[in-house]
Amino acid sequence: MAIQFIDLKAQQQRILAAVQENISRVLAHGQYIMGPEIKELEQRLAGYTGARHAVSCSSGTDALLMALMAYGVGPGDAIFTSPFTFVATAEVISLLGATPVFVDIEPDTFNIDPALLEKAVAALENKDPEIHPLPQGFEGLRPRGVISVDLFGQPADYDRINALAAKKGLFVIEDAAQSFGAEYKGKKACALADAAATSFFPAKPLGCYGDGGMVFTDDDALYAKMASVRVHGKGSDKYDNIRIGINGRCDTLQAAILLAKFEIFPEEMVLRQDVANRYTNLLNDNPHIQTPLVREGSLSAWAQYSLVSEKKDEILDALKKEGVPTAIYYPRPLHLQGAYAYLGHKPGDYPVSEDKAGKIFSLPMHPYLTEAEQRQIADVILGAVS
Repeated sequence: MAIQFIDLKAQQQRILAAVQENISRVLAHGQYIMGPEIKELEQRLAGYTGARHAVSCSSGTDALLMALMAYGVGPGDAIFTSPFTFVATAEVISLLGATPVFVDIEPDTFNIDPALLEKAVAALENKDPEIHPLPQGFEGLRPRGVISVDLFGQPADYDRINALAAKKGLFVIEDAAQSFGAEYKGKKACALADAAATSFFPAKPLGCYGDGGMVFTDDDALYAKMASVRVHGKGSDKYDNIRIGINGRCDTLQAAILLAKFEIFPEEMVLRQDVANRYTNLLNDNPHIQTPLVREGSLSAWAQYSLVSEKKDEILDALKKEGVPTAIYYPRPLHLQGAYAYLGHKPGDYPVSEDKAGKIFSLPMHPYLTEAEQRQIADVILGAVS
């Protein structure tokens, strides 16, 4: 059988009976919108992460959007975030009329650099783009919040980010779309900031069979606002609309599927560590390859296993010839995307993101990847750079 980039079929074989039983239960009770499985999933995942509250929703994008809406983000607000991420992270900022202020990444974790974040905040406070690159129209912006991205499954440096935010009066949203199950200094991802958003897209560490997401918080008032935003700004009932909201509900069928998948998720997290460790042991000693760094005190969920190499093209060609699938996350940083041309950024504004975008690629990564398959992949890579 060919190597799979993400092998959802192998997982499904383990849990098919449980998935079918859960789906049949939903079909029997017929509560396809906000059925009992929704509350059960929210309670179980909140308990797992250690967050006080969880609000399920229709996607990871809506999870981010709901959190920003609950904070009342709008025109004139500057939200600091990474340019080295999927567009959804910045997209939700723009949808509300706010402005993303990009901050470059650390070269080894690919997460937002806290030292540069401090410079970016200072630059905006002082209206001085000499301190740090700022978008066009920065003169009318006020610092409001931070969306930090746990890229590829490893949490960002929240001690430093949260300390800076507290000093500056900013909120922090953890974009945990790739990091559900990860850990940072003894705490689970999704419980590391004022609010956290995750995704249940099928390829994520915990994924459903469609779209889905969840937002977490310890803040009672923020929870109430996000729950209201999720259902058209609902108040006491669905015809009492106390704020502008969205139709952001998670389907009951997807919640039922996630409940079946969650039963084996802790074991899959262990298996993901085994797969990542094998890759690193096989590839770590080659001078042409940068393997991922996981900071001391952190545990990655390994949504992706990404390598950096100046010989990326040669490696990708060799892997393709052998039928090994790969992916590139992310080939062009957001500040150079057409959608963000209005911000007026230019090549060189965020050099680390630009450098990594040209050299990074991801290997097959899932809990059911065998040692033999990994050795085959490693042999192809090492042969391409020798």
